Amino acid sequence: MKYRLGVDIGGTFTDIVLLGESGAVETKKILSTPDDYSRAIEDGIRGLLAETGINPADIAEVAHGTTVATNAIIERKGVRVALVTTEGFRDVLEIARYRAPRLYDVFFRKPEPLVERRLRFQVPERIAASGEIVTPLDRDAVLAVAEKCVAAEVDAVAICFINAYANGAHEEQAAALFRQRYPELPVTVSSELVPQIQEYERTSTTVVNAYIRPVIERYARRLDDRLKTIGITVPLNIMQSNGGVLPGELAARKPIFIIESGPAAGVVGAKRLGDRIGLGDAIVFDMGGTTAKAAIIVGGDYGMAPETEVGGGAALGHRMIRGGGYVVQAPTIDIAEVGAGGGSIAWIDAGGGIQVGPHSAGAAPGPVCYGRGGTEPTVTDANLLLGYLNPDVLVGGDLKLDRDAAESAVAAIGGKLGQDTTAAAYGIHLIANARMMRALSAVSSERGLDPASFGIFAFGGNGGVHVCGLATALGIERVVVPPAAGLFSALGLIFADVEHQCIRAYYRPIDSLDLDDLNRTFGALRDEAAALLTADGYSDARQELTYSAEVKYIGQNTALAVPVRGLPIGRADLSDISESFSLAHQNVFGYRSDEERLQLAALKAVGRGVPDAPRLPDAIKLGDGFRPKGGSRKAYFGEDHGWLDTPVTGRAALGRKPRPGPLIVEEYDSTTVVRPGWTACLDGWNNIVLMRG
Repeated sequence: MKYRLGVDIGGTFTDIVLLGESGAVETKKILSTPDDYSRAIEDGIRGLLAETGINPADIAEVAHGTTVATNAIIERKGVRVALVTTEGFRDVLEIARYRAPRLYDVFFRKPEPLVERRLRFQVPERIAASGEIVTPLDRDAVLAVAEKCVAAEVDAVAICFINAYANGAHEEQAAALFRQRYPELPVTVSSELVPQIQEYERTSTTVVNAYIRPVIERYARRLDDRLKTIGITVPLNIMQSNGGVLPGELAARKPIFIIESGPAAGVVGAKRLGDRIGLGDAIVFDMGGTTAKAAIIVGGDYGMAPETEVGGGAALGHRMIRGGGYVVQAPTIDIAEVGAGGGSIAWIDAGGGIQVGPHSAGAAPGPVCYGRGGTEPTVTDANLLLGYLNPDVLVGGDLKLDRDAAESAVAAIGGKLGQDTTAAAYGIHLIANARMMRALSAVSSERGLDPASFGIFAFGGNGGVHVCGLATALGIERVVVPPAAGLFSALGLIFADVEHQCIRAYYRPIDSLDLDDLNRTFGALRDEAAALLTADGYSDARQELTYSAEVKYIGQNTALAVPVRGLPIGRADLSDISESFSLAHQNVFGYRSDEERLQLAALKAVGRGVPDAPRLPDAIKLGDGFRPKGGSRKAYFGEDHGWLDTPVTGRAALGRKPRPGPLIVEEYDSTTVVRPGWTACLDGWNNIVLMRG
C-alpha cells in the first residue's frame, strides 16, 4: 500500500500524518524543536514508521506546512539584505503607507524596515508607467553597487525599480550583472516575483522574499537531507498561503508564497471534507498551542486576500486591520488570527483584570504542567484544573501533565485577585474564549454575515475544548470536529493539489480594451502556468487552468478578483466580468456603481495539477492504538452548573446515537468537551457532530 505523508509545524507541537490508499490514518504528535524544526520532523517520522511498521519506500508523496518563514520575520532572524532601487526612491520602505492597526494609539511605531538605510542603493534608470524607457539603466552604477554589497557582506539582494511591473527589462539587466559578477549571491527581482503596481507594496514584498530566502533554502535542504536519511526519496512539497502546494525547491526560492503555510492547510482540509459531508456554510476554527485562527467557507469556497501582512503580531483579518507589519503581495486564504492558544500565558493587567496572550509559552518551556521549566500559567494549565484534560493521556500518554504545578501557578493569579483557584482557572478559560471570539467575529459579523447561520468546523489540539462555549456565545447550533482533529492541518496538507499562480499587472480601462493584446497577455500567463505543471510531471491531460482578473473603479485603490470563464475573451465576456465585479463590490463594500468606469488592474492564470486518484479517500479510518480508559471525572462548567460528574469516552465508542453533555471525548491528539445543553455523536465519516439544544 502507498501512503501520503503530511507534516505540519506548530509553535508547540509538530504534527505528522500518514494517509493510506484505503483511508487509514496513522498519526504522531511530538513537541517542536525551535532550535531546528527539522529535527522534530525527523524524530517524529522515524517514530511513526517504527510504530506502524510502514516502509519509507511506500511513501509516495510528502507535503509540508511550516511556520519557519513567518518566524524568521517575526523574530527578525532573516539575513542581511541590500535593496537596489531607482534613483530617488531610496526611502520607499520608510515612507510606506499611512496606516496604523490602532487608530488612537499615539505610541504605535511602524516596524523597522528589514533593510537598513545604508544598504539601500540607488542607480540611475527610469521606466514610465507605460513601459517606455525614459532613462537607460546605468550599468556601471549597478556594478559599483554590486561591489558595495559584497563589501558590506550582504547575504541577499532585492532589486525593485519604479514601474518595473510595466517593463522589467532594467531589473533583468541589473540582476544579470549581479549574477554574472557574484553568482553565489541570491538575487530577488520584483518583476519576476510580483509584477504588480503599488510601489511600496511591491518593494516590501521583494525585500521580504530576499530577507527570508536563504533561511528557507537552508531549511528545505536540511529537511530534504533528513528525509533521505530516513529512506524517503520522493520530492518535498510545501503548502502555499493560497491553499495549493509547491515543489520545495521553488517554494524556497519564493518563500513569500508560503508565509501562511500552516494555517492554510487546515482551511483546505475543512473545505475538502466539508464538501464530502455536505457541511454547507461554515466557520473554520483552529486552536493550537500558540494561536487561534478562523476562516469562513461560503457557497462552497473560502475567501482569498490579495495580500497579507507579517511581523506585526496576530492579525484580525486581512481586510480589517492593517499597518502593523510588512506587506506581502501574495494571494492568501483570508484568515483571522489571535494570540490565544493552549500555551498562551495568563497575566494581570494594570486595571487588575485577567488577560490571556498574545505571548505564548510555546514548546519550550511550554505550559507549567508540562514540567519543562515553565513558570507562568497558561490556558492549558487552567483547562487541566477545570477537569477538561486528563493529565495521563495527552499525546497518548507520552506527555504527562503535572497538576500540582499548574495549580500553584494558577493559584498565584487567583491570590492577586482574591479568587480561589477554580474561579481563576475558569476566568482564564473565559478570557481565552473572549479573545478567540474576536477572530470568529472578524470573519463573520464584521463582514455582514450572521454567525448563527453557520456551523463551526473545529480542530487543533485545543479546538474541541473551547468550541461549545464559543458556539453558544455566537448562537451556532452545529459543530463538526473531524478525525485526527489535533493534527488536522497535517491531514489537510495531503488533500491539497499542486498549484501555480502566474500574474501580470495590466492597467487598462475595460471600455477601451484591445482584445488582441488582452488575449496575448492571458495566453502568455496560460503558457507559463502550463510549463510549470509540465515541469512537475503533469501531462496536458492532467492540467487544469483557470483565469481571473483584478478589477476596480478608475481611481479606486482596492481591486477585487473576478473569474474569467475561458480564453479567448470576447466583448460579451467583458460584460460578464464587469457584472461579476459589481456584484462582488456590492458584497464586500455594500454598494455598486453602474456609472463609474471600470479598469483592469491585473490578470492571473492558475494551473492546478490533477492527481491520478482523488486527494480525499472515500473514508477516513483512524488507527486504534490509543484507547481511553473511560469512566468519569469531575469537570467545572461555570456558576450555573458547578462541578459535574462527567463521563469520559473515546471517539470510536461515541456511536451514532446522540449522547447528552456533559461529556468528554479523549483522543490521542485532542480532547472534545461537550458542555451541558449539547449532544455528541459520530457521523459516517467518523466526525464528532455536536448539536446544541
